Amino acid sequence: MVSTKPKEIALLFGTFVIAICGLVYELLEGTISSYLLGDSIYHFSLVIGLFMSSMGIGAWLSRFIDERLERAFVLLQMSIALVGGFSAFVLFYAFAYIHNYQAFLYLITILLGAMLGIEIPLIIRILKESFSLKSNISNVFTLDYIGALFAALLFPLVLVPQLGLMQTSFLFGLLNLFVGFMAWSIFRAILGYRYLIVMVFIATILVAGLLKSDKLIGTIENKLYQHDIIYSEQTPYQKLIVTASRGRVQFYINGAIQFDSIDEYRYHESLVHPVMSSSISHENILIIGGGDGMALREVLKYSDVGRVTLVDLDPSITRLFSRHELLSKLNHHSFDSDKVQVINQDAWKFIEDNQELYDVIIIDLPDPNNLSIGRLYSETFYRLISDHLSKAGAMVTQSTSPLFSHKAFWCIEETISNASLITTPYHTYIPSFGEWGFVLATHQKMGIGEIDSSLNLRYLDDRVVKQMQLFPKDIAKVEVESNRLSTHKLIYYYDKGWDEWYDN
Repeated sequence: MVSTKPKEIALLFGTFVIAICGLVYELLEGTISSYLLGDSIYHFSLVIGLFMSSMGIGAWLSRFIDERLERAFVLLQMSIALVGGFSAFVLFYAFAYIHNYQAFLYLITILLGAMLGIEIPLIIRILKESFSLKSNISNVFTLDYIGALFAALLFPLVLVPQLGLMQTSFLFGLLNLFVGFMAWSIFRAILGYRYLIVMVFIATILVAGLLKSDKLIGTIENKLYQHDIIYSEQTPYQKLIVTASRGRVQFYINGAIQFDSIDEYRYHESLVHPVMSSSISHENILIIGGGDGMALREVLKYSDVGRVTLVDLDPSITRLFSRHELLSKLNHHSFDSDKVQVINQDAWKFIEDNQELYDVIIIDLPDPNNLSIGRLYSETFYRLISDHLSKAGAMVTQSTSPLFSHKAFWCIEETISNASLITTPYHTYIPSFGEWGFVLATHQKMGIGEIDSSLNLRYLDDRVVKQMQLFPKDIAKVEVESNRLSTHKLIYYYDKGWDEWYDN
């Protein structure tokens, strides 16, 4: 037997490691569910609730392990290594091929939670001869909580951007197995070598999964997308996917399509040119979002543009669309213009710290399907926008679908109105998206100006603009609440609207 002190140190270190692993598995399941299904609040809440309650069940079940605690602990680590290590692969596979994702999510969450709930009581009981009860409990829970903090920082800052979700899953399965091996080394005199053989087998398949993660995730993602994936990146903020086929390019963020090159001109012409025609001056222009450079391309068609500031949180997007040969062609190499300044910063922080007035403000953000995006559709944010909009200037925001998410569209319009701006809502049909809406706003009542015919636009002209401002009865204005930071009604309207059409 190993002397007492190394045994204690090893098992306490194991407590620290398994605490990290436990929280990482929890974060993995919540992140994968949000990526695949959307509605991050619901899925993170569901995973945390299931996980914690399952840990409670596991802690209760630990009382039935009366003897051979060391054997139970090693077997537990091997089981967690398998379930946790393959959890990301199983969830992605279930979504792409089996179409019963939530059943597998519940199963994996409950299994992992229960097994992790057994761990701490087992360690305390194994160490009971080495410490007094109060020291034992204090030592174990201190390391457990510190490990959780370490995992909470490690996951978003290192693991997701550097490894991705599937590689992280396999890696932490190996870490759990390492704890099992460490425990086996301490107690090998009473456990024997058969456990080592099993651990070598588990380690082999986990290492194989780790090494083949890129190929596995590529195969699964190709199943999820219509065309071949030519670019894939997990940034600290989101998952970027670019697909292409026969010259047709599609861009996705977290699985949601951002544009299709076959019809993106309809969206970007509708977003940009009504607001440009509504502002007297084009000297100073702000674009919030729009990191693909397509809105920027439309803005730069105006010869009197002085300068354009494009603010996008994720530098990976602006870098991709400024350097990638195929993608930069789509935006006509707009990032190369001397008139353009790119700032990779949170839009709220930028607006809050900025003192400039802008003649045109174009907001091209993803749909408000989570709190971090939803706050950029709030009254408070639009008041900040209003403060930075020149007296004769105009702003516009994409405003989701007035058909698929009827109340969400009118909630955005109501919210902007409550920010002391005069709104002009309009909509158009974009094949890739369906019926899509926008809200233009000004300080003075002026309406949408005439479209410059010399721009030779592919879709937009004055006749189309007039039609865009007409709303049929099924998408006409309805009574809704404004979107405030204290209520976040927009996310509720948005989720409810889309769920009626596409129930997950």
